[in-house]
Amino acid sequence: MAAALSPPERASRPSPMMGLRPGSIDPKAERWAGPVFAVVGILALAVCTIIAAGQPHGDPAQWRTTLLLAAASGLWLLVLIPVFPQRTRKPWLAIGFFVVLLAAATVLTSRLDPFTAFASIGYPIAFILFPTRWSIFAAAATAVVPLLAKGIWQPSPPWITAVSIVGPILYVAWFVGAENEQRRRTNEKLARSNAQLETALTENAALHAQLLTQAREAGVLDERQRMAREIHDTVAQGLTGIVTQLQAADRATEAADRQRHLDHVHTLAKDSLTEARRAVQALRPEPLADSHLPEALAGLANRASGTSGAKVTADVEGDARPLLPELEVALYRVAQEALANAEKHAHANRIGITLTYTSDLVMLDIRDDGRGFAPGDRGDGTGFGLEAMRQRVQRVAGSLTIESARGEGTAVHAEFPAIPSPAQAS
Repeated sequence: MAAALSPPERASRPSPMMGLRPGSIDPKAERWAGPVFAVVGILALAVCTIIAAGQPHGDPAQWRTTLLLAAASGLWLLVLIPVFPQRTRKPWLAIGFFVVLLAAATVLTSRLDPFTAFASIGYPIAFILFPTRWSIFAAAATAVVPLLAKGIWQPSPPWITAVSIVGPILYVAWFVGAENEQRRRTNEKLARSNAQLETALTENAALHAQLLTQAREAGVLDERQRMAREIHDTVAQGLTGIVTQLQAADRATEAADRQRHLDHVHTLAKDSLTEARRAVQALRPEPLADSHLPEALAGLANRASGTSGAKVTADVEGDARPLLPELEVALYRVAQEALANAEKHAHANRIGITLTYTSDLVMLDIRDDGRGFAPGDRGDGTGFGLEAMRQRVQRVAGSLTIESARGEGTAVHAEFPAIPSPAQAS
């Protein structure tokens, strides 16, 4: 999306009438280019005036007029110093300066032959003052106008002809060669930068894939350890209790005692079955088995609204799409734990869930208006807690941020790489 130009950017943009941006001046030379060319022009004018002074003059008054015109031309060259930095913002200043300079050089050339060399200063000034497209016309005017004013049928000394024709050709050849060399170096630098960028992107993709693989392996190991703890703490202990109660029932001598032990067996078996089902569902939450993540979060918000009494909303921003199952499970569990904490501790009236999809990220935000907590406060230890929430997020290469303050509510922000599901990628 294109942004509006700021005033400095608008000021530096070339005028439409000028065509392309002047490209023959290195940005580092901007400060001294105007003064240097002004001084060179004045020196060339001084040399031509000295040479012309050594030639015979028919009319002293005409010679004095020529000297005054030469002095005025030298002073006019100083105008190049303030005009040069403004040539792109105010192109009419550059055009006016060049037209006056060309007129002065034409009059001097028509008066005395040595000033033909001074007229040649228009070539380098044309190439530094105007864009490439227009500098060609300015250089052509510098070559043609003085000769036409003087009259091409009048013979001129050979050195004047060389300066007027061969000199400009050599300068244009040098200018074109310098432009081509600069363009070649720029292209080579750009090619090297592109190669480095491609290499960096390839390495980054490989590192990301390696990180994801390690995260998956670590997640599998952690999940196995968690399942082992779950089985040990629930099913195994329940079965142990069932065996103990059955043995006690066999040893009971009265029917009431035997029935009491059998009732305990029934309770333990029912509780163990519930815990076993809960542990199995923890591998992939049941809502995600039958629906996509946005629908699962909407169902979670509806259930939380019914159990907590708070108004819970779930919104989706961006284009929703299936993600890697591990990512969807992590997002669902983070939302589930954040809602559970808000219900148990925050006493919030409003809870908002926002799931945001971008081109390369998926973000989950849970905000409530509850009582919040200060850094260092800890809950009652139920669930897997904030630390376990962070570990779950980190296992799938995500990040978790929790912001809260007493009396100001809590905001949970989880951010993951938007890795598509294998089915969608294929």
